[in-house]
Amino acid sequence: MNFMDNEQHWIWTSDWTDSDKHLPRLVNFRRVLELENIVNSVIKITADSRYKLFVNGSLVEVGPCKGDQQVWYFDKIDITKFLKPGKNVLAVSVLRYPQEQSLGNYSVFRTEYPGLYAECQITTKDSPQTVHTQTLVTDEQWKCAVNREFNIVSESDDFAPLKIYEQDSGDPALKGWKTTNFDDQAWPSALPYARHAISRQVSPGNLLPRPIPFLYRTAHNFEKVVQVKSGHNTSTSWQQLLTAEKPVTVAPHSKAVVEISAGEETTGYLYLNLLQGKSSHVRLLQSEAYVQDEMTSTNGMPIPVKKDRCDNVKGHLDGFTDNYTVAGYGDAERPEQFSPFWFRTFRFIRLEITTKDDPLTITKFNYEKTGYPINVTTAVQTSDKSLAAIWDISERTLKRCMHETYEDCPFYEQIQYAMDSRAQILYTYATSGDDRLARKCMDDLKRSQRYDGLLNCSAPNYTSNVIPTFSIYYILMVQDHMMYFGDQELVKKHLPTIVRILNFFDQHLTAEGYVDKIGGLNIVDRFWSFTDWTPEWNATSGVPAATLHGPITSESLVYLMGLQAAYKLAQYLDSADLANALLNRITALKHAITSHCIGKNGMVQDGPGVENYSQQNQVFGILTGVLNTSAGHRILRQTIEEKADYAQCSVAMSFYLYRALQKVHLYEYTNYFWNIWRRMVKTNCSTCIEAEAGDRSECHGWGAVILYELPAVTLGVTPTKPGYQEFTIDPEVGYLDWARGHVTTPLGRVDVAWKKEQKHIAIQAKVPKAMTLKLPKNQHFTYSIAYV
Repeated sequence: MNFMDNEQHWIWTSDWTDSDKHLPRLVNFRRVLELENIVNSVIKITADSRYKLFVNGSLVEVGPCKGDQQVWYFDKIDITKFLKPGKNVLAVSVLRYPQEQSLGNYSVFRTEYPGLYAECQITTKDSPQTVHTQTLVTDEQWKCAVNREFNIVSESDDFAPLKIYEQDSGDPALKGWKTTNFDDQAWPSALPYARHAISRQVSPGNLLPRPIPFLYRTAHNFEKVVQVKSGHNTSTSWQQLLTAEKPVTVAPHSKAVVEISAGEETTGYLYLNLLQGKSSHVRLLQSEAYVQDEMTSTNGMPIPVKKDRCDNVKGHLDGFTDNYTVAGYGDAERPEQFSPFWFRTFRFIRLEITTKDDPLTITKFNYEKTGYPINVTTAVQTSDKSLAAIWDISERTLKRCMHETYEDCPFYEQIQYAMDSRAQILYTYATSGDDRLARKCMDDLKRSQRYDGLLNCSAPNYTSNVIPTFSIYYILMVQDHMMYFGDQELVKKHLPTIVRILNFFDQHLTAEGYVDKIGGLNIVDRFWSFTDWTPEWNATSGVPAATLHGPITSESLVYLMGLQAAYKLAQYLDSADLANALLNRITALKHAITSHCIGKNGMVQDGPGVENYSQQNQVFGILTGVLNTSAGHRILRQTIEEKADYAQCSVAMSFYLYRALQKVHLYEYTNYFWNIWRRMVKTNCSTCIEAEAGDRSECHGWGAVILYELPAVTLGVTPTKPGYQEFTIDPEVGYLDWARGHVTTPLGRVDVAWKKEQKHIAIQAKVPKAMTLKLPKNQHFTYSIAYV
């Protein structure tokens, strides 16, 4: 055997030009096979960059799961139910992104070699006693064709991390290409790569199995027509198209514009079926909300002002668009279909159709909702009825920000940031007990570690982007997982990465012992020292203005949080030497902060010796113990009641603000802060916004904070020892009169109900017998516990 010529079952098209290498391209592959007496069939498949697998015209799966420069995943899929006796066809669309970072999706990696890899095991029963297994691989027997009518357009001239929106034209030559009766004789045979030609990263021996479940896909109709903007078709006729698939025909030389609602923000694959209408133009605008004509900005990006998200009278839809030129080959038996490759995020759709000489008939317009299959089983009710609606939009927010990774937002970026994800992971634990996507998140971030010890602020990410403190949030993720799941092997795997992160900060201390200036303004400085999206810091892109004068205290405080978390991890692993070393660093850093970063008023300064003060730094001061409970109580209340004098925590920092309120016994103030979410509900948000000051994103994962607050704080169900080996029921009553519900934990369901009575809080609970409950010493609590 000639080793250098041994094929690896990666294929591509021979029709690949130099210009193709520098553009996002769609390449279609087909393989016809005859089968009888099928027992079962499983396919192993991956692609560079993304694939959609169809069997006999049905969409089976989408992949591969997002990897990075070190890991490439394959999918293993049972396709038995899609096969039939006789002629079958496997059809695969591969979206290839070029290697240039600016021309592709930021969170989708690609190698220097585009390709498709498949290995399909097919078992048939030749007789009652004879079972035969054959292996079908990607080789020259596959046919392929480049679809050069397909083009990806940038969603923005500024920051455009998605690169998923399409400018397409239908091609009559592709009619029915996913089906068995398509004639592919004109298609060239696929070109197999030789062993030496393929990247080691994606060689079969280096492919890893998908670490998370497949995303769900469920068919949905749009809820309603909002308004018909132009055209002769009535709102009723459009509504019947959406709900009953009664065709709508747009006359020749006319324009129809209709705005449609899905009822809530969702993520899904769009399907538009068309008959005739040659050369008609279809434009699909996807939008999160109706917006106003006025503009504002966030982080230097212009964004429209939003009020009532459903106000189609004073507002207009704003968003991203797909464009399609109709080929006109669609008929009743096989309509022409426009279905963008990537899932879309939308609450509203504006469908614009401009016809030429022929009428265009739309026979179907619907979508398949998709997302990570989280099963939210925790439920909580309280005396504050307004919290139910907040829970509803928050649960939806978390779900829409979970696909192959956690995402900051599904509409604009779909990027897994460490700070955002740490909170989202806790929301996931508290509502479902599911850690599968969390494990992948930690692994993704771990593999992004740089030469200096810092992590990329997001991963997977095709480009370098560092926010130093975001590396600390990864450490907090590992600590959180320890407390909920108690997996020592996971902690051992991540601990070396954690030590390197902490060493970066240790190597960047001033002579006084606090963290030096390691970052600053976005784009301007080496690293971005993002802290929070508060209006007072808009001019400095979310960084305390103290950065203009030198170091900022928040980086010392967050580093201190990381040291404290790592200390607990070291203790958990019985690493005494490391724990002692970390304890010494904790003591020294805390002393440096209290000596150089506390003003005469006792508050934490935004920068050492800088007389600027913010709520954020008081929060971090409380959480790290730099401010004791008494001082923290006084100071945090001051920042709330005299808010004009202090930068306030935005939605981004709400989780940490609530932790500080809890720690210094000010949790009743959550009633005031829930007003942020009550305003979201009042303005008809269906998900949690990114920030009130510059609400670019309508769906931002960090805002779903109530999913943690109600089960873990209001009901008080939290682990007190790693792996939930011991837990407590210690409710924060706050301003509420009663609360009840059930909380999903990794070890079982815990039911809690409490009510304020004259002189005490009466608490009833049902606890699995296998769980160890440690009750707090609180003279105001009376417990009635049933072990079940």
